[in-house]
Amino acid sequence: MKRGFFHNALKIASYAAVALTMASCVLGKKYQSPDLHLPDRIAGATEAESNDSLLFADMKWWEVYADTTLQHLISATLENNKDLVIAAERVQELAQLRRIDNAAMLPAIGADIYAEPEWENYGGDNPKASPEYNATLTFSWELDLWGRLRWERRKSIAEYLASVEAQRALQMTLVAEVAQAYFELVALDNELAIVRQTLATREEGVRQARLRFESGLTSETSYQQSKVELASTATLVPELIQQVAAKEHEIALLAGRYPSPVERAGFDSSERLPDHLPVGLPSELLRRRPDVREAEQALMAANAAMGVAYTDRFPRIRLTGDYGLQSDVVQTILRSPYAIINGDLLAPLFAFNAKRAKYRAAQHAYKQEVARYEKTVLTVFQEASDAIVRYNSAREARELKKNLEQASLKYVELARLQYINGVINYLDLLDAQRKYFDAQIGFSNAVRDEYIALVLLYKALGGGWGQMMPEEAAAGGTASGTVAE
Repeated sequence: MKRGFFHNALKIASYAAVALTMASCVLGKKYQSPDLHLPDRIAGATEAESNDSLLFADMKWWEVYADTTLQHLISATLENNKDLVIAAERVQELAQLRRIDNAAMLPAIGADIYAEPEWENYGGDNPKASPEYNATLTFSWELDLWGRLRWERRKSIAEYLASVEAQRALQMTLVAEVAQAYFELVALDNELAIVRQTLATREEGVRQARLRFESGLTSETSYQQSKVELASTATLVPELIQQVAAKEHEIALLAGRYPSPVERAGFDSSERLPDHLPVGLPSELLRRRPDVREAEQALMAANAAMGVAYTDRFPRIRLTGDYGLQSDVVQTILRSPYAIINGDLLAPLFAFNAKRAKYRAAQHAYKQEVARYEKTVLTVFQEASDAIVRYNSAREARELKKNLEQASLKYVELARLQYINGVINYLDLLDAQRKYFDAQIGFSNAVRDEYIALVLLYKALGGGWGQMMPEEAAAGGTASGTVAE
């Protein structure tokens, strides 16, 4: 067989295959995004907050959390967190699998070289050598007439993009978790300081009550009551120390390291957060939330899987061919070419409705993903609305508890003077001290809750999944806590 014949046949077959593939259509339902009937604005947000062009969630996380210590903790978490490492490797895994589906649309070319020495002696009196030497170049190409391979490719692309969005969603969550744990830790430090300060006050109260009892100015009841208050306050210290250690260990785990102390700044209750933060329109919320985009990519993948199942019911055309050298003598192999080209039609005949059942199963799987996507959108709007209301309520609660703390301080100072001058008894002073202690703890928790409300609002609006913090931003930050008004 002449070499030119195979080249011409292969060229003609290639042109025909390309023409058929280019002219073929993609059968199946084209993806269309579900109609979500979005509201005009996010519940809880004012019209001004919805229409502002400078959105809170568009800020980088290192612009929102200006405390340099917190910035370093978040950076360490984004670099070393094990769940984020797993997500990154998952992205790379799906990127390689996507290449496999891309390669499936192209011809597969291989080579086969073998030597087969053989000795024959039929009947026992006719020995002869019958070796065979072969060097073959093979190719195989499935024509994508109905779009099955293209649906496979779209499915792999959607799965890959979903993994990218999953990684971004995880980063968004980790930024929020570290920031929340950090503010809880700082608040626990402040609460422990309040308890120890109160403990010192209780010790002084016991000393004064003992002196007044020994001087006959009060009964032993007041003295014993002061000792009870001292012991009751002292029991709070070990519990708070345990909570501080547990919170440090939680942050260390997020940062991908063994349990260890966590560096942090002091508790600043004087910083004022903005009264209102621009939240944007509902469509912008869907654009910023990576978990929503992940859910839509999963929906696209399910739609592509439905297309694969639909086109799998139609015949397939596969071209195969061999071009090689074959001879029974090594010296003549270069002068012994051969070529084969085949076209195969693979058609399902009796599958007992298995392929139809697979397509219907893919349809139901797609409808499940539609419901999941719609539920994700509803959940996102719930989180955003709850976060807006929580932030506004936390700001109001902080102001009210600040007023309570200041009023309680004046009350306890007045009660102390009246007790020293004998105007009131010790139980009245203890009542004032208890109210002031509760007001201090309440105000500390209110400041903590305001910071956490800011964290949750930033996360709910889709903030925090940007790139790693640049070194110049880390060096230029200010240790203030969070974004200030």
